This record gives sequence, C-alpha cells and structure tokens, in this order.
Amino acid sequence: MENNKNHIAYFCPSLSWGGLEMTLLKNANWMHNRGHRVLIFVQQGSRIHQEAEALEMKVDFVKAHKKYYDFINASRLIKKLKKHQISHLVFSDPKDMSICAMAKTWSTRKFFLAYFAGMQIGIPKRDLLHTLRYNSLDLWSCLLPWLKKQVNELTRFPEVKTKVIPPGLVLEKYFNAPPALEAKQLLKLDVSKKFIGLVGRFDEQKRQLLLLESFNQIKNETSHNLVFLGEPTHGESEDYFEKLKNFVKLNNLENRVHFIPFRKDVETFYAALDVFVMATNSETFGMVTIEAMASGCKIVGSNKGGTVEILNHGELGDLFESGDANDLAKKLMLSITNENFDPNRNRQAAKKYDSEIFCDKVEIALGL
Repeated sequence: MENNKNHIAYFCPSLSWGGLEMTLLKNANWMHNRGHRVLIFVQQGSRIHQEAEALEMKVDFVKAHKKYYDFINASRLIKKLKKHQISHLVFSDPKDMSICAMAKTWSTRKFFLAYFAGMQIGIPKRDLLHTLRYNSLDLWSCLLPWLKKQVNELTRFPEVKTKVIPPGLVLEKYFNAPPALEAKQLLKLDVSKKFIGLVGRFDEQKRQLLLLESFNQIKNETSHNLVFLGEPTHGESEDYFEKLKNFVKLNNLENRVHFIPFRKDVETFYAALDVFVMATNSETFGMVTIEAMASGCKIVGSNKGGTVEILNHGELGDLFESGDANDLAKKLMLSITNENFDPNRNRQAAKKYDSEIFCDKVEIALGL
C-alpha cells in the first residue's frame, strides 16, 4: 500500500553509470517497493533514466548543472520540488550538494535534505562556505563508522545529524548461489581446480596487476588458479587491460590466469572462488567485499579504507599491507592454507547488510 504522506525524490543528474548511480537507483527502488512515493530527477536519455524506466520508476528531467552557485538550475529545481510536493530530497554525489543546498535555502516549501555520502572527505572542510552549505543538510549518512568520524573531525556538521547506514544487499541470491562445482562449469573453469578471484572493471585503481604480481610469486607453491571478472572501460582502460594480458604472457601464466567478461549473475562467480581479493589501495566501502562474505569466500583485503572495518580488523579475512605485492603474496598463502576457515561465519557476518535492515534504517533516519 502506497504511503501518500511523504514524497521522496532522488536527485541524480549524472550521465555516468557507475557504483554511485547504480546504488542510488537500487535504494530508490527498494523504497518504492516498500510503498513509498518515489521520484527520481535525472537527465533525459541518461543511463539511469533508462534503467529507472525499466523498473517502472517515476522520473522527471533536470539539466546538467555547475558544481557551485548555479542559481538558474537551483531555481528550476525549486519549481519541480514544489510541483511534485516533495517532502524529502536525497542525493549522493558531492557535486550535487551546492544546487540541492541552494534549493533548500531558497524554497518556501520546506523539505528534508539528505546526503548519502559514498566517498570519504579527505581534507578539512571547516571553512565558512562549506559550513554554510552543510547547514542546509538535515542528514549526512555515512557508510561506516570511520567515515562518520571523518565528518565529525573535518567539518563543523552537527554530530547528531550524522548517521552510519551501511549499504544494503539482497542476500538471498548469494545464499542460494549454485554449488561450487556447478558454478565452475557455468563459467567454463576447470572443476578440479580452486580459484583466487577479483571482481571489478580493469582499471589501475582496482590493482589487478598487483594481484598478478603476487600470484606470480606463489604460482609454484599452490595449485590454485587466478580468475578475474570484469571488462575495461571503453576508451579509458584498454591499455591497462593489455598490460595485464602481457604480464600473463611474459610469465607463462596463460594456463593459470583466466579473464571472464562481466556478467549479471555475479553470485555464480563468487560461488566458484576459494579466495576473494580486494586489492584496491583504499576502498571507501567495497560492496564486492560484502558480496564475497555473503558467498562464504575466504577474503584477503587491503589494510586501508573501509575494508578494514568490513573485515572487522582481520577477524573475517586477512589484511595485507596496501600496495605491497610481497605481503599480498604471503597473505594469499595464509588464506589458501587456512584449514580452520568457516564459510558460515562470513555468511552470518554479512546478514547485518541485508537490504531490509538498510531500508529500516533509512526510514528511521528520514523520519518516515
């Protein structure tokens, strides 16, 4: 039954289709499925526009805006908020903060403004301009406690309005993934082998080459093979993908390293793995780590960023010195030879990220 008291708008004028846009649409759809009135502000023809319509989500169109002081588009946004009688406006991209804050400040119709931050702050932002902009926010939602601590230490934003709401995940598809043998068959992998794997677009930031260098060090110590799921970004990272393939060839790893194009049934990939690796130097959160946990994989991750908290400081996986191929090689062997690993422990730990728990927390934080 639809909740007519509130009308939630998600603001996403991005033309990109990455984690930020996917997460915002996913969250909007969950709230819609819970019976809330939901609208998404998008650029006409953008990928998120197409995906939202495929989900039969209501949309309205906004234009691209300047990062700061876009008075014209802020005025246009105010008119749309009034037209749709929006009670809550949600955004995730820091580039959208200025226009949303101006709309909140100038609008005669009061609404709740929520920032669901997906990135860390990095540098102090306690100056007058940032403080005034942040004053327009009713909620600053952080993915993990360490990010909330950053907000409290690096800004003047009130702690009482800062909440920790980790991303949600529909766990059932990971809990009900195919058995390892069937998953390997579906992926056309050798069913007699165990696999170390990494998920993500082929990009220097994802550090696939670091994992290759580490695997090359231990190739004679283990019978495990290495498999990557992902694709290069067209026009951006083809050179990096070629570098990966050249490394494989130069080190005679053609029979030990496998590249699989990205596929939507990512749970099948995790089901085929023995060890999952989060090699990124400092991932803010990393949904793939949660997915690997829900799949019952052993996990090796960088000891910086959100991965440390997700793995409970090493309790749920092995942490390696960020960017250090030698230490990653050691931690891979430690994980591979761990005979006491209990996959159910990681599956149980993943339950706190269930999508229903996420939606409960969002409703409380927004006062719905």
